[in-house]
Amino acid sequence: MNEAWTTGRLLIDGELVDSEGGNWVDSINPANEEVIGRAAAGTRRDLARAVDAAKRAWPAWAERTGEERGEILRTFGDRIMERAEELSRVEVLDSGNTYGPTLASMRETVRSLRYYAGLAYSLHGETLPATSRHLHLTVYEPYGVVGRIAAYNHPAMFSAARTASALVAGNTVVVKPPETSPLSVLLLGEIAREVFPKGVFNIVNGTGAEVGDALVRHPDVKRLALIGSVQTGMAIQRSAAETGVKHVSLELGGKNPMIVFPDADLDLAAASAVQGMNFAWQGQSCGSNSRLLIHEDIYEAVLERVVARVAAIRVGDPMSPDTGMGPINSLRSYQHVTSFLDPAQTVGARLMTGGKRPEGDAFRKGYWVEPTVYADVTASMRLWREEVFGPILAVARWRDVDEMVSMANDTEYGLSAAIWTNDIKQALNTAKRIRAGSIFLNGSNTHFLGVPWGGFKSSGIDREEGVEELYSYLEKKVINIIL
Repeated sequence: MNEAWTTGRLLIDGELVDSEGGNWVDSINPANEEVIGRAAAGTRRDLARAVDAAKRAWPAWAERTGEERGEILRTFGDRIMERAEELSRVEVLDSGNTYGPTLASMRETVRSLRYYAGLAYSLHGETLPATSRHLHLTVYEPYGVVGRIAAYNHPAMFSAARTASALVAGNTVVVKPPETSPLSVLLLGEIAREVFPKGVFNIVNGTGAEVGDALVRHPDVKRLALIGSVQTGMAIQRSAAETGVKHVSLELGGKNPMIVFPDADLDLAAASAVQGMNFAWQGQSCGSNSRLLIHEDIYEAVLERVVARVAAIRVGDPMSPDTGMGPINSLRSYQHVTSFLDPAQTVGARLMTGGKRPEGDAFRKGYWVEPTVYADVTASMRLWREEVFGPILAVARWRDVDEMVSMANDTEYGLSAAIWTNDIKQALNTAKRIRAGSIFLNGSNTHFLGVPWGGFKSSGIDREEGVEELYSYLEKKVINIIL
């Protein structure tokens, strides 16, 4: 390992710096619990310095044309692509995610940067007629300093792709990396330093809640964005409200249903159910279809196919190209996931595969859980109602459509859902009744460039990944002309 990424420093005002307090935190490889590097641990004062730098850089950045900002984003994407393999290796060792999908996420990051760079040309206001003596214009202006708190399942992607719209709109940003997997984000800081003007892109790592809370509460940060848990989102809303009126967008958890009707193609549905669980990310995805609702006429047939596929997933070294699933991200996450494997939590359900730590010397250390399937799960079980954020699929049967819709909607979450049927009328009618932000018909959760993503209920506020994300980082101003 080389110094360039085993020692990650903060990016503040265009410089890679140590924490003002000189504090460092070890980064742990979740596959073997070994220290693989260290990251500067910032403080409230470091965060304040970063916000101050972003505030000073903002007027000149906003003064640039959208085309100029877009070109810088394209350059950022090109540099990320040049170092995509290095970024992916760092992220795999730091997060436990498998290498192939992680490398693909770097490519998706670059696609997002290029997409939003192109949208810079489409920003426009309106003219509103009133009377012959009045003319009204709407124009859009950036907020100023934007705060982004990134999640540990896609650290680099969430820190770059999900800041692209804010940057091209003319805002400057301060990113808080995930404390359990900060290294790829801090390496991203080395790339950003070479591309952006000083102060435009800042990264402040930290442990515990100190840096994140300071970012949320800072009076000069009026626009905030988080991808994370419902509990964290609620805490951010409370803290933000205590220090001012702020625009907060939240992409939070999910307990997403996949519904299989009896006329569906059983093989394709089973394959989609497994793919949609995101085992390559250890099930650590808000969009994972972690609840599988199968009609009773085909229940055992689909269940058998699903179990066979899940049991065949190879668990092991996440850097190996034939590995299908790596370790859970951290000790805290591991303890949360394994709490769902307590037999007392699943009385009446059938454990079909998995449910324990893999066997063998390679798994004696690290945060390992086998890919797991429980059948006959009921709505009263914790496994049905709470987000695991891990590789555990809960399967239930249904008989009546009204009953199924009730089961699908009976959680606090509403991020996504999948519906499998060849009856388009049935598919659309069911989609209308499911309370979720994204519905997939004969597919599973997938992100499409330019298509909005976000949730109902406790799964979030606002939408990301489309044109409306870009406009969400702008404030509308009305100019009234009295003729």
